[in-house]
This record gives sequence, C-alpha cells and structure tokens, in this order.
Amino acid sequence: MVVVDPGVMAWGAYDSYGNLVHWGPMSGGKNYCSDVKRGCRTVVGRFKFYHQRGPNCKSSKFPIGRGGAPMPYCMFFHGGFALHASPVVPGYHASHGCVRIFKEDAKWMNEEFASFGGKDGTVVVVNPY
Repeated sequence: MVVVDPGVMAWGAYDSYGNLVHWGPMSGGKNYCSDVKRGCRTVVGRFKFYHQRGPNCKSSKFPIGRGGAPMPYCMFFHGGFALHASPVVPGYHASHGCVRIFKEDAKWMNEEFASFGGKDGTVVVVNPY
C-alpha cells in the first residue's frame, strides 16, 4: 500500500504486514491552475495503480496544447492522476494534480515495489489536504 498525505506533504510505502518500508516528501496539486482556470488539487480517496511507464514518461496534456511535460516513472492511479518523479519537490503544492516525488523514490516504487493492473494493483490512499 502507498499512502499519500498532502496535509503533511509526505508519502509512505507499506508492506503486506503494515510495516513502513520507504517514505519521502511529496508535492500535490495546487488550489488553482491559471492555465485551466480551475482548481487542480490531487484527487483524494482509495485507488489502485493501474498503469506504469518508465523514465521517459511524459504528459499528454501539459503544458496545455503541447503536452510533453516530463513525468519519469509515472504510476497512474485514477484517470490522468499519477505519482511520478520530479527533479524538484518544492515544499508546497505545485502540480496540476499529480503527486510529485523524488526520482530515486519513484524509480524504486515503479521498479521494485508497486504492482499494476486489475485486482492485483497496489492500493494507493490519498488523504484529504
């Protein structure tokens, strides 16, 4: 299970016994995105990872009209919402809704921890802000 807590700007990965095995800082969606003229906070709830890509993952939507924003080691958990690597995890919510974590953490989660698809996808819990 992966728990994302935007309120404390941290995430944790837990094994099947409930033991914390890895954690780190995160940054989620900001309150308002001027380019889309609406709020863009990270969706909250209980989800499962359903799709992953590797180090060359890129956004198909952002920047608006072009796409191509880097999202290395992206792991999708709800629609277009993903947990992915970022060179900067700024200490405030700065994205269009994705969960940004450090590259080494995203690589580890993507390649060594998480499972993807169907009933076997790793559970992702995103707590309210």
